Amino acid sequence: MTLVNLDANLAVALDALLTEQSVTRAAERLRTSPAAMSRTLARLRRVLQDPLLVRAGQTMVPTPRAEALRDEAAAVVRALAALLTPSGGVDPAALRRTFTVQTSDLVGAALAPGLLALARRQAPGVSLRVLAEEWEAGPALREGRVDLEIGAIDHVDPETRVEELVTLRMAAGVRAGHPLAEGTVTPARLAAAEHVAVSRRGRFTGPVDAALADRGLGRRVNAVLPGHLAAMALAAAGDMVCLVPTSLPGEPPSPLGDAARALGLWLLEIPLPLPPLTIGMAWHPRHTADGAHQWLRDAVRQVLRPAGQPV
Repeated sequence: MTLVNLDANLAVALDALLTEQSVTRAAERLRTSPAAMSRTLARLRRVLQDPLLVRAGQTMVPTPRAEALRDEAAAVVRALAALLTPSGGVDPAALRRTFTVQTSDLVGAALAPGLLALARRQAPGVSLRVLAEEWEAGPALREGRVDLEIGAIDHVDPETRVEELVTLRMAAGVRAGHPLAEGTVTPARLAAAEHVAVSRRGRFTGPVDAALADRGLGRRVNAVLPGHLAAMALAAAGDMVCLVPTSLPGEPPSPLGDAARALGLWLLEIPLPLPPLTIGMAWHPRHTADGAHQWLRDAVRQVLRPAGQPV
């Protein structure tokens, strides 16, 4: 019979007994009582069918079988310690992994350049796959098809871990020279403009419509598109208004506004009490302690959180 047949506690006790050759000292080493250690020794003797330690005057000496087991017992305990010791993180430079992120086109456009730049410096073996948003991301996270979901997280399973990254407000994006850019933007002027809406589900209405309705106003939505990038491009090419997520007043700019600036859109204050938009990331708990996934989450924080915002 070899030590693979012993449970972990017995293997640890056997190593202590064979090292100390004393029930009392072995008990002190394992922070238990001499009586408990004596019972463990009796159990080891039954399991291994050998006395293991026998009296020789005032001391105890190992039997030949115990001598033969000494190195094996020590090796088993070292292996157990290595198995149960936290890994202490991961070396990003040694990573060879493709991460799959599910997010919107706007967040993907803001995330990909910064994340790949970080990977190029810290983890050159990392690749990024960005998938379009699904209506329900929980199964994809649970089944391991997606490493992270990033966006407005509002449909998670109970076990899903969620961390908020940044809180944004909505602004009205218009081309330079748009009539709405001249003078004060009022609810009535905003409602009178032509609008392009953004909705994965094809909805024509949203919070801005509820806020306008409270004032007896309604807007005309001429088109509904599934992503912000296409909607902003449409607004930049004509006289339509597109709602664009941007930083809250007094906060550092968010990279989520880079696409609007690149298209030359003007971002105008909306004179309505609209709810803020919180962008977060969600992952399955089996990835929480994984060093590679920790690197990914930290990299996302660095890219999407405005400078100076607490992590």
